[in-house]
Amino acid sequence: MSKPKVKTITICSSASFFKQAVEMEAKLKKLGFKVELPPTALKMKRSNDFNVLHYKTWFKNPDDYKKKGFLLREHFNKVIRSDVVLILNYEKHGIKGYIGGNTLIEMGFAFHYKKPIYILNRISGLPYKEEILGFQPIFINGDIKKIV
Repeated sequence: MSKPKVKTITICSSASFFKQAVEMEAKLKKLGFKVELPPTALKMKRSNDFNVLHYKTWFKNPDDYKKKGFLLREHFNKVIRSDVVLILNYEKHGIKGYIGGNTLIEMGFAFHYKKPIYILNRISGLPYKEEILGFQPIFINGDIKKIV
């Protein structure tokens, strides 16, 4: 008898939440999932430097937007290869359940490729709430054991 396939979860979030993404990776692995993180979150994990501005070099050097494009494409590919997407959305800029531009795009990829989209926390105050709800996500209210 063969072992059941281990589900792969790709974590998507604002770069400001990458420390929480690394912490979530450990929790999900304990539950038996294979976990994919954004490329920059992996760098942050290795260096233990979670200061986002140390990685967003394109603000000082516009030529580095090529690097930004590479990172986007790398993470989109992880979304496509995964079974499930988990959106980490904490408070940012005074907005509870913040989901930024990159994460919204990643959700669009997941939706297009028919991947279940789990959102960790409820959303509020986002101008694109309508689009997020159109992706038909599953809100788990902080309970990762609801991911199936």
